[in-house]
Order: sequence, then structure tokens, then C-alpha cells
Amino acid sequence: MKQTVLALAITALAFGAAVSAQKTTELKAGSGGSAHVRTEWTIDGGNLSIEYGRPSLKGRTPGKDIDPYDGREWRTGADAATTLKTDKMLMIGSLHVPAGTYTIYTIPTGGTWQLVLSKKTGQWGTPYPKGEDLGRAPMSLGKAPAAAEQLTFSIEDNPKGATLHIDWGTTRASIPFTIG
Repeated sequence: MKQTVLALAITALAFGAAVSAQKTTELKAGSGGSAHVRTEWTIDGGNLSIEYGRPSLKGRTPGKDIDPYDGREWRTGADAATTLKTDKMLMIGSLHVPAGTYTIYTIPTGGTWQLVLSKKTGQWGTPYPKGEDLGRAPMSLGKAPAAAEQLTFSIEDNPKGATLHIDWGTTRASIPFTIG
């Protein structure tokens, strides 16, 4: 038995398997009344967190009655701007992201989404700070596994790193990333 466990551990190390732990902390509700959370992950020795307000659909349809609207920057959350913190360099899609703190925006356009990371942090969710982008990367769109009444960020491990998912209504926007 010990030899089997040791062999599995060595195999995992040899193939660089991602080991992930997730912790979600409920925060004080925002001034707009939306729930706020900080979700933290440990992946491949790196620590990553996203802090965001979780708007609720309440019978509304994204793109019609509530954000995101086609072609407009969205704070991808409610109330204060959504923040991403990382203590290691990330490669999010085609975007090199140095360790640090960033604001997350998304832009839906004609059936696709762009992930936007802004260097400007600490602001209210709007207006979008033009000229402050670290960069942009395309996200893939699909159907959420279950309809999300509240906006939800999650991370899924995969053999080549991990994938960031944003679920809102029946939509899932996803982008792969690696640590380091």
C-alpha cells in the first residue's frame, strides 16, 4: 500500500499535476445589497483569489434586463469592482499576468467574451478605466452546467493547468490559465 501511494505521488510530481484547494469566504453585503464573496485557490504552489459582488438575476435576462450588454465593458460583478490577486505570474489564455492585484472586466460581443484585466484597482465598479488595461484575452462561451441565479466564479483543474469559469444565467465563459 505504501509503495502504491509513493508511486502515485512520484507520478503526480513528474507530470506536474495541479493540486488545488478552494476556500470561499462570505463578506459583508455591498451597498447595493448583493452578496459579496472572496474565493481563494492554491494551485501549483500559487495563491489566487477573486473578490466580487454576486448579483442575482431575479427573473431578469443577461444582456436584456441586466449586464452584460453586448459591446459594453462589464465590471463582472456587483457594487465595487471585481478584483483578482495572484502571488505568482499567470498565463491567462494568451495574456501574461505578473504577480499583483488587478480588476476584472468582461466584454461580450456578438457571441464571444473578452476577459479584460485592468491595472487600476480599488475603484467602484463603474466607469470602465480606459487606458488602464494590462491586457485582454478571448474567452470561450458555452452553456453553464446549471443555471446560475447568482454570478459565480470557479476554477477547474485540468492536466495543463486550470480553467477559470464565469457562470451567469445559462452562460458559462471560460479561459484556461497556468501558474508561473
